Amino acid sequence: MTRRALAAAAAVAGALLVAGAGAAARRPAARLLPPDAVEVWTPAAIASPRFESHPAFDPRTGDLYFVRSEKDFSGWRLLRARCGATGWTAPEPPPFVAPGLEADPFFTTDGRTLYFISTRATGAMASRALDLWRVDRDAAGQWGTPARLPEPVNSDQAEWFPHPARDGWLYFGSSRPGGLGKTDIWRARPSKDGGWIVENAGPSINSAADEYEPLPTPDGERLLIAASDGYFEARRRGDGWAPRIRLGSAINANGSEIGALVSPSGRSILFARDLGEPRSGELLLWRRGGREAWPPTCPATSAPAAARP
Repeated sequence: MTRRALAAAAAVAGALLVAGAGAAARRPAARLLPPDAVEVWTPAAIASPRFESHPAFDPRTGDLYFVRSEKDFSGWRLLRARCGATGWTAPEPPPFVAPGLEADPFFTTDGRTLYFISTRATGAMASRALDLWRVDRDAAGQWGTPARLPEPVNSDQAEWFPHPARDGWLYFGSSRPGGLGKTDIWRARPSKDGGWIVENAGPSINSAADEYEPLPTPDGERLLIAASDGYFEARRRGDGWAPRIRLGSAINANGSEIGALVSPSGRSILFARDLGEPRSGELLLWRRGGREAWPPTCPATSAPAAARP
């Protein structure tokens, strides 16, 4: 299954969640939740009848970048909501967006670089034209001109979800030939001669089916994998990864889960799930390791450390 068909394939299962969700789901979650609870997180300014997914918090400004799609998970566009004095502002496109599909934002730890995927090279609305891009900003906080990552990191097939890891590799999904299945997880890093080394992440991560979103945890010890049959996790083993294991039903509820973000501690996971009509895709928070002060609150308890772009 491709990500574009994800919500449609899970429509029947997602409808089963609607009755239990209710109008209270958009209100702040109760404080006395079990340590492994999942709660709807999508703030009122962010939520819409469409599909919100792939959150990323700007380490410098506290802004929330995310993807908004149509209800059938098509037409991906990047949006940014600022954290204002009274809460999240109405989402608007960030200054570097371009025509076509754009999705999967991810910040480096220092906030200097944002990785994302885009069809801006052609303006196409077909996912096959998606490439990996990055955009840097200067000391004053101004975003520069996005740059497409070179071959062989990009290919003539679709690339997804670029995420740099502590081991020096850039992990991403790709439907390029030479993998172990349909879409696989790959990794790339600069070589000493100025080029790039690109390799398949291997059979501990990939299968004969689709794996398309790799998410290394901040400590580098775990790798979350979004696959066609749910979320999995692999643990660090030397320079590679132990065989993956399927995560439980807290995150794998109806097959529509996608676009995860892990908290700096690794104890919480923010992800998207199709909750069915009339709400479509919403952001959910999995308190995997007990409650913590994450995601960032808005209004924030303290001012951002750097000026806004």
